[in-house]
Amino acid sequence: MPDPIFAERLEDIPTRELLLSMSGLAFIEGMLAGRLPHPAIARLLHYRLTEAGEGRAVFTGTPGITHTNPVGGVHGGWYGTLLDSAMGCAVMTTVPQGRWYTTLEYKISLMRALPLGRAVRVEGVVEHAGRSTAVARGEVRDAEGRLYATGTTTCILLD
Repeated sequence: MPDPIFAERLEDIPTRELLLSMSGLAFIEGMLAGRLPHPAIARLLHYRLTEAGEGRAVFTGTPGITHTNPVGGVHGGWYGTLLDSAMGCAVMTTVPQGRWYTTLEYKISLMRALPLGRAVRVEGVVEHAGRSTAVARGEVRDAEGRLYATGTTTCILLD
């Protein structure tokens, strides 16, 4: 897998026409292959898309000092962003050509504190993919399989 490219300017973000010209899975595969940029926030928060298939997406990431809350723990927004990305991209893999999605809502639950510098794998899996909505779940785990956070999302599919 090539090193990811990241959107650095507004012009780097794929156009709506490009997005609608392919299936969601083809779009995600384009990011994995290095033909399409990963979102800029992925660089900022030190994570990347590493695997995807129909109904699932996996990101890996490692929190650093710039991702801490005022008391030095990993900020809940870091977990939330990675879960939103994994669950949303899992949904995207089920979206047909000519359509796109956006998140309606998501919820996360933190199970334990993630130590700074500990790499995690964040997997999103689609539970339901309908004509107008999709539901997915996600988990944040380390290499030993310890569970740090879970999430659920509901997304709306748009034309």
